[in-house]
Amino acid sequence: MMKKIIQISFALILSVTLLSCKNTKQKLQEYVKTYNSTAAVFKAKDVRLTTARGYVNDNKIELRFETNLTQNTVNKSNAEVSFPKLLKEMIAKNQIPKELIDEGVQFDAYFLADDNTVLVKQIINKESITEL
Repeated sequence: MMKKIIQISFALILSVTLLSCKNTKQKLQEYVKTYNSTAAVFKAKDVRLTTARGYVNDNKIELRFETNLTQNTVNKSNAEVSFPKLLKEMIAKNQIPKELIDEGVQFDAYFLADDNTVLVKQIINKESITEL
């Protein structure tokens, strides 16, 4: 367990170090690559898989959090509370780098039900980050 934490921490520190020497598009691509390579060890309540996709021309990153929750009003209501908390924790841990947000990259985050329908969508950008 400790070994995995060290590996994840090292990967995040390495990605932050690499990000500091590059332009925004390069940072975006590097972030997506690093995020997907460490996604297998990502742990969060109800999340079974997470992936990132980068859209360099749009200056956007899409984060998908696939769950084992069924699409219903109870799960949707619970997700509307828990998902922003998860994203806030990820920003605090630099799993979603504030540096990229400050440079104008938008994160479109989707919390998906077991049938890949959207339970909650959250957009993180310069304007919306204060709401989190």
